[in-house]
Amino acid sequence: MRRGGTIQLARIFGIRIGVGTSWFVVLFFFIYILSGVFGDVLGSNTEGYLVAVASTFLFFVSLILHELGHAVVARGLGIEIDGIDLWFFGGLAKTRTDTTSPGDEFKIAVAGPLVTLVVILICVAAAAPTGLDRFYHAAALDTSVRSTPALVLLGFVATMNAFVLVLNLVPALPLDGGRIARAIAWRLTGDRVRATRAAAKSGQIFAMVLGGLGLLALSDGLVSTAIWALISAVFLYQAARGTLAQTILSERIRAIKVSDIMDREPVTIPSATTLVNAEEEFFLRYRQPWFAVVDETRHYVGLLRSERLEAELHGGRPALTAGEVSDDERPWRIGPGQTLEELLGSDGLRRLGGVVAVDPDGTLAGLVTLAQVHRALRPAGGV
Repeated sequence: MRRGGTIQLARIFGIRIGVGTSWFVVLFFFIYILSGVFGDVLGSNTEGYLVAVASTFLFFVSLILHELGHAVVARGLGIEIDGIDLWFFGGLAKTRTDTTSPGDEFKIAVAGPLVTLVVILICVAAAAPTGLDRFYHAAALDTSVRSTPALVLLGFVATMNAFVLVLNLVPALPLDGGRIARAIAWRLTGDRVRATRAAAKSGQIFAMVLGGLGLLALSDGLVSTAIWALISAVFLYQAARGTLAQTILSERIRAIKVSDIMDREPVTIPSATTLVNAEEEFFLRYRQPWFAVVDETRHYVGLLRSERLEAELHGGRPALTAGEVSDDERPWRIGPGQTLEELLGSDGLRRLGGVVAVDPDGTLAGLVTLAQVHRALRPAGGV
């Protein structure tokens, strides 16, 4: 099943695991390169190929475990997970909403590296009975020392995960180390935007350093290393730049309140209105998919959606009132004093195309639609 440009491989703990087309390029490239290297170490091309296939798949399994560490902790903290995608540069756990505290940010960020560390320790523990010296030579792909396929496999998986661990702990967004650094700075300053800006700028600096190392590698004739470093540098720089741009936008919009952009006099349906009248006077007249329902004191009762209205009318219940069949879910409402940044993270805004603004006493204060949000973002984004 293809979704969002990725192909689903499996579901683990209910979390979708998908791969981009670039992943297959990396998969076959790894197998091709490692087959020759492992063949030289093991003295057999057949064994080299089989170990290359097994090692490559186990390495990508370890990347999935790394991202599952992030995803499981995030879900445990109440953050919805869209899935995990493997692609050219590794893996990415995608969340629907962002963290709301430095503590949650730190827990999610550190979970992946901890899983990677566990994978390394498991590889070392599995190889320990044969001697750590032999394991070291196998991991170093030393052709002067006889190695077994199992040792080569364990050595490769441990080495690659050690590389992933060290790289990910660099304090630069979008790497895990950057998220950890952001969480710490967020805790110390109390300002998420400033913390994110610092980590993103660090990410740009790291990307430039990595690109410089790639150019040095190219001048030394290390073409494959240079290409990997340069492509990685471009990706990391663009990702950090995107995060920085998003942070600047967040800084501009966090001062905007829902009350600043909401429609204070939206069309509403009185709760005592029968469904047949609601259809004629509101849905057929205004052609909207849903309306807020209020009582005689303008207290918010819920939303009357067109699909629910049609279901009740087709079921022969036209005399029911709007108040009796209206639905209310927390994502569909927001406080007038909440920020535009909080509004953008609302699930109701994505699902319904709008949310109702409700005062603390339950009174309907207004309505915010996607069109109003877009108008508010245009001047903030300089478009």
